[in-house]
Amino acid sequence: MSRPIACIEDLRKIAKRRVPKMFYDYADSGSWTESTYRANSDDLDKIKFRQRVAIDIDKRSVASKIIGEEVSMPVAIAPTGNTGMIHADGEILAARAAERFGVPFTLSTMSICSIEDVAAATNKPFWFQLYVLRDREFIAGLINRAKQAGCSALVITVDLQIMGQRHKDIYNGLSTPPKPTILNMLDLARRPHWVMGMMGTRHRQFGNIVGHVKGVTDMSSLAEWTAKQFDPRLSWDDVAWIKEQWGGKIIIKGIQEVEDARRAVDSGADALIVSNHGGRQLDGAPSSIRVLPEIVKAVGDQIEVHMDGGIRSGQDVLRAYAFGAKAAYIRRAYLWGIGAMGEAGLTRCLEIIHKELDLTMAFCGKCDLAQVDESILWKETT
Repeated sequence: MSRPIACIEDLRKIAKRRVPKMFYDYADSGSWTESTYRANSDDLDKIKFRQRVAIDIDKRSVASKIIGEEVSMPVAIAPTGNTGMIHADGEILAARAAERFGVPFTLSTMSICSIEDVAAATNKPFWFQLYVLRDREFIAGLINRAKQAGCSALVITVDLQIMGQRHKDIYNGLSTPPKPTILNMLDLARRPHWVMGMMGTRHRQFGNIVGHVKGVTDMSSLAEWTAKQFDPRLSWDDVAWIKEQWGGKIIIKGIQEVEDARRAVDSGADALIVSNHGGRQLDGAPSSIRVLPEIVKAVGDQIEVHMDGGIRSGQDVLRAYAFGAKAAYIRRAYLWGIGAMGEAGLTRCLEIIHKELDLTMAFCGKCDLAQVDESILWKETT
């Protein structure tokens, strides 16, 4: 009998066995020394709760709203490139699981399955994440495709003007297309489950780009195009242009400073995400949870504040919520679920987080998220 999956760590261990090393490491890594990557989860772990007793906690709910959308809990699936290489059809499977569970799914610009692929496989609107690339004609086309697919929000990533250096990707020879080194080929031979899945799908390229850009017809030509596309000239004027093109709800992802949060408010965005890109950009930046309170204090009554970075449990979701984040995004936890068991793996991931969130809220003496604030967190007195 196989061991029950009780926590996110159980899913991570299975995913590590099943997913090729280069793709597992791509998901589970940060830039340079990975200090910010580690701090995201370590700093969350340091936050303790106040347990209350003899309080009626019989009828509880962790249902909420994110930018006006009803959700089963204040959790969203973060946009992640290459998900379709973690598991065949990964984005489609993730979108289905998120839809059934009642949480938002965000499709990345750099997804393997296209906007149209995901729309065809789902019944409810999902969110689309947009990188601001040099080719504005392509960006305008992407925005229009997201509109046609019925996406209900556009997530604009503003912290990838240049690419952070990720040592594990260099060591593994991760590239577009992946390099067929002897070590990589031997690694694939040890992952028959993954290989069979990839053989059975037609989704093996970046579906939002290949075939939609002149001259980009395969993974090799895509690599050359992509290397030139991230735009170091990105400004808030570009955000204004995108907002005009889109005309719907907008979320700004990648905020770490109060001044930038205020610019997000001025942009007319519906929400901002406190994020350091999972520790994959500026190594040495503070964790998301450390900067969250000051950003909420500065702008939280003017814009909905969300957070990503280090969320591994329902307890982490509650910690972020207590500090004012109306949504916590999962990325690595979701990829471990997909990598471990595909659609069923993400469903199990969401079940675990939901139960942990509900139980921890109950132990703190609360029955509803509306009652949750910093008072549930333990602070050392001097």
